Amino acid sequence: MIDDSRPIFVQIAEMIENDIVDGVLAEEAQVPSTNEFSAFHRINPATAAKGVNRLVDDGILYKKRGIGMFVATGARAVLVGRRREEFYEQYLAPLAREARKLGIDGAQLSDMLAREAASAVAGATTRAKEGAL
Repeated sequence: MIDDSRPIFVQIAEMIENDIVDGVLAEEAQVPSTNEFSAFHRINPATAAKGVNRLVDDGILYKKRGIGMFVATGARAVLVGRRREEFYEQYLAPLAREARKLGIDGAQLSDMLAREAASAVAGATTRAKEGAL
């Protein structure tokens, strides 16, 4: 689960963020302790704490003294908004630039995206049917 190519504390923060975005950790839910993260991932507790504290600094988590860390109200909306902006910058902006280079207008690009979405749905349906067999 831990990837050696990136700092572990960043990965711990991302795991918590993913759980919040996916709804595994709801707002006001308690987050596993740094000792639980360190034992589970076999890492130094200070490394786990650095990942958790990064989210505290961002306002995603907050501390209840003597109790633990909790997901802040509005954390999911903040994370989803941030990820949507990252999605735009990483995928859509380059896609739009390449489309312009190729002379693909907005309507054509929309049609291509709709075709891809339909293909993804058809593939998922086929996989579901195969899994039922």
